[in-house]
Amino acid sequence: MTEAKKPLKKPRGKACLIAGKCIACGARCESSCPVNAIEMEDAGEPQIIVEKCIGCVKCVKVCPAQAIDMFFTPEEQKILDEIMTQGGGAVEEIDAEAAALARKLAAYRGVWVLVEQTEGEAAKVSWELLGKGRELADALQVPLSAVVIGAGVEFLCHDAFAYGADQAYLVDAAPVFRFYRTEAYLKAVCHLIDNFKPEIILMGATGLGRDLAGAVATVVGTGLTADCTGLGVDDKRNLMQTRPAFGGNIMATIMCDKFRPQMATVRPHVMPMHERREGACGEIVRVDCPVREEEILTKVIEIIRDKQGKDQVDVAGAEFIVSGGRGLMGKENFAMLQELADELGGVVGASRSAVDAGWMPAERQVGQTGKTVRPKIYIACGISGAIQHLVGMQDSDVIIAINRDKEAPIFEVATYGIVGDLFRIVPAITGRLRELKQEVPDNSGCTGKRAINA
Repeated sequence: MTEAKKPLKKPRGKACLIAGKCIACGARCESSCPVNAIEMEDAGEPQIIVEKCIGCVKCVKVCPAQAIDMFFTPEEQKILDEIMTQGGGAVEEIDAEAAALARKLAAYRGVWVLVEQTEGEAAKVSWELLGKGRELADALQVPLSAVVIGAGVEFLCHDAFAYGADQAYLVDAAPVFRFYRTEAYLKAVCHLIDNFKPEIILMGATGLGRDLAGAVATVVGTGLTADCTGLGVDDKRNLMQTRPAFGGNIMATIMCDKFRPQMATVRPHVMPMHERREGACGEIVRVDCPVREEEILTKVIEIIRDKQGKDQVDVAGAEFIVSGGRGLMGKENFAMLQELADELGGVVGASRSAVDAGWMPAERQVGQTGKTVRPKIYIACGISGAIQHLVGMQDSDVIIAINRDKEAPIFEVATYGIVGDLFRIVPAITGRLRELKQEVPDNSGCTGKRAINA
């Protein structure tokens, strides 16, 4: 009688780092290791302590860049080869797990954009996101849908069609959805997700969007990347979400490859707004959401809008911005920038260092922790160009940099660069603009002032 052959035990191996692939995502591998076998170096890359590694594969699964793999000794590799030759249960288990994941992900299709509105007035970031959503939907070959929640807001669905949406999910009910309340909107969005299963959801990184997106991601059990500056899709239908990391010192690309829907928030003015197509049509899907007013504990008594004073300006919406940094050397020197901004019909902005020094108010700050801007012309005066500042202004149509340091990073993104003393250059530009205005004749044939179309 032949003795039954004992099943081979699959070896676990040891984790190892693949050189050049780490993107310094924020120590996900270190936090996932149950035996503290991973330590982070100063450069942000992991150092794997092989002696401690137990081969649990958790770090491999959590790495978004596939920069960690399992290493097997020649003896272990021989056992693995034999298992695969025999069609062992371990291989079958892996195949079954992959197939189950593929089936789960395939159930989700479509790109959604939440149309944020307050008393019927839509936030512009919603239309900006519909433009980017259109690109993603075309790449994935799926419909682009707008999500409109409120009371008496069906007209926003037609606006969404004009900005590229194929269809709109409308949850329209008073009084429960008349004003934004986290609990009511959360139940509405989760109800839509359960019934229609989108693979991507985009929201504006506003007070409302940040509040709702975090709540939705928590309830449905998926990932969320906040304040994205770039969005794309890979060949596996994963949403590539790019955002600053490590205090803005690097740009990290994050993917949620095992959960759906994939969720991201994007700050206003980061994505270009596509041209409105008047007369565009689409399908309105009216959805009844089982949320009753008496179930919602919070009540909105009144909406008080923040009225800006005469000294406050909308930096994010300006077409011409003159920004100053540490190179201005003092608060009083920003008056020089204000003169130039007045001639251009623009506003004065500032870098974080200038705001931290108390030279300019916080609402003028441009950058990662300030405002994201997309003006026609951005003039950076005495700003070195730290990445925290660049992510907030690098999409400007024209960037003019003035700095005495020819190696300053700001020149890498500048359309035009001027190396020199800004205290001489800025007044010279201002004076020349005034001369040009005096030289331009008006309609009567006399010389006079008029705005120059820069």
